[in-house]
Amino acid sequence: MLIKKRKREEADINGSSMADIAFLLLIFFLVTTTINVDTGIGLVLPPPLEEEDPPPIRERNLMNILVNAEGRILMDEEPTQISQVKERLIEFIKNPNNDPNLAETSQLAIISVKTQRQTPYRIYVNMLDEVMGAYKELRDEASIANYGVPYGALDDESAQQIQIKDMYPKKISIAEPDQE
Repeated sequence: MLIKKRKREEADINGSSMADIAFLLLIFFLVTTTINVDTGIGLVLPPPLEEEDPPPIRERNLMNILVNAEGRILMDEEPTQISQVKERLIEFIKNPNNDPNLAETSQLAIISVKTQRQTPYRIYVNMLDEVMGAYKELRDEASIANYGVPYGALDDESAQQIQIKDMYPKKISIAEPDQE
């Protein structure tokens, strides 16, 4: 008597729900993952001009800053170190001695920053920091003289803050690099 052994069935893992589990894990990771977005340099753009032609600008009221491909800085065609930029801008904007080569008033002063395509980005950002720092220092100085507190401590859009902004408006022109 021959007893035939039955073949045992191998144990299988049911794979029918694997696709569902993988899909749910994918959705979970997409929803919970944060993606860092580079925001770039935050600048407030001026409102559009109402007239077609911009008003004429006197050469005296314009400070031209050129940052070349090597990272060297020229302010009104004079070589300048990055550490001297802020103090030269403050002097240009305030014009305490009524120098005919500096801005007539702080309201008319315009800073024009121009770079070359090969300018190192780090130098460009440092230059913009110096320009913004000059305006911050001027506004803080005026705010402390008039109200006894730094400009940043004033309430947003308060009469005092608006008055300080009117005293030292940020007029910064970032010119496009020349095509080479």
